[in-house]
Amino acid sequence: MSELPVVVIGAGPQGLAAAAHLVERGLDVVVVERGDGPAAAVSDWGHVRLFSAWAELTDTAGRRLLEPTGWSAPASGFPTGAEWVSEYLAPLADALGERIRYATTVTGVSRQGRDKVVEAGRKSQPFVVHTVDANGNDARLLARAVIDASGTWSLPNPAGADGFPALGEASAAERISYRIPNDVAALAGQHVVVVGAGHSATHAVLRLSELARRSPGTRVTWLLRRGSAANVFGGGAGDDLPERAALGSRARKVIESGVVDLVTGFRVAELQTDADALTVIAEDGREITDVAHVYALTGFRPDTGILRELRIDLDPVLDAVAGIAADIDPNIHSCGSVSATGARQLAQPEPGLFIVGVKSYGRAPTFLALTGYEQVRSVVAHLAGDHEAAARNELALPETGVCGGSGDFDEAAAGGCCAAPAVLQIGRPVGASV
Repeated sequence: MSELPVVVIGAGPQGLAAAAHLVERGLDVVVVERGDGPAAAVSDWGHVRLFSAWAELTDTAGRRLLEPTGWSAPASGFPTGAEWVSEYLAPLADALGERIRYATTVTGVSRQGRDKVVEAGRKSQPFVVHTVDANGNDARLLARAVIDASGTWSLPNPAGADGFPALGEASAAERISYRIPNDVAALAGQHVVVVGAGHSATHAVLRLSELARRSPGTRVTWLLRRGSAANVFGGGAGDDLPERAALGSRARKVIESGVVDLVTGFRVAELQTDADALTVIAEDGREITDVAHVYALTGFRPDTGILRELRIDLDPVLDAVAGIAADIDPNIHSCGSVSATGARQLAQPEPGLFIVGVKSYGRAPTFLALTGYEQVRSVVAHLAGDHEAAARNELALPETGVCGGSGDFDEAAAGGCCAAPAVLQIGRPVGASV
């Protein structure tokens, strides 16, 4: 199998970084991307400004591959998703050239001649990556190893609080969005609801609050499942990423000013539709009425269907790679308190298969690009036989200033290990947990 390429699924930030590391180590690589261009998911939220600075958004092997072309890393600032693509990810994809196959969807990964059950000779067989192109043509690609960096963007969580769509959610689909809004002008003068407690929801609330200031009669209601908004506002001065701190500080300010109504402990059970509006109903019977549109920004989950004929080990709670689940549990950790996750932690029962990037985190939030870059550096070193480099920890994450995640789901924060977040009067609209 040493003559076969490593197949990387997904040409996003981690997929491209993995390919750059493979090229640098002299290993053949094929990147399969279902979008028409690189970083298609990032392009979808291109209007959002990241709270990671440029220094935290480029990978070492990617920079080394690009620098001989005359490219230079942006020195400072916080790019939008579109700028991240145009100034780094697209040039990196161009440098990788024909190694990337666009408009090609992976429909499954298996072992040649072996389904999930068969043990005999399994480890000696190459992987088979099943694909279909934009014209519907099927193909098979043999691989010595597979790095799944396909992300979670295609599978957003529903508004329903129990993990399934709320009653009426499917029939109300025309009035529900699952992505951070860009142009919200059409909602002027109407009542808009945001469901969710993460950075995407916070960004949406801020975008809508600007509309409410400009257009009298616009109402914004922010629904949180948890009983406290303390961690929603972030770690303030304790956050090593100032733009992330600013995001939470601005959210606190619009709540305190009355521009946005914040409702805690609201777990969506039903959405009722009439001719003119939605009514959002909680499990405890509370109702939010006369709603024109709902932004359900409750996170994402991994689609592992393409791996169903392989032997994988995922955490039963997070759907994350089992080897890293204990370190990324949002009930305990913030993204600044997790340890490095390398090839050893990411290894699967199927030798040669690695799930990396945000998909490796399953449903755990606040994944940072720095983590993904360290993951692929270690995984590629392992595949190249450099076990010393694979075992080395080169990750240093910025602290959040927040001690944990949703451990206080049903309780209002009262003391605890972190001080109340400070309010910082800095920043501009930011978002996207990368």
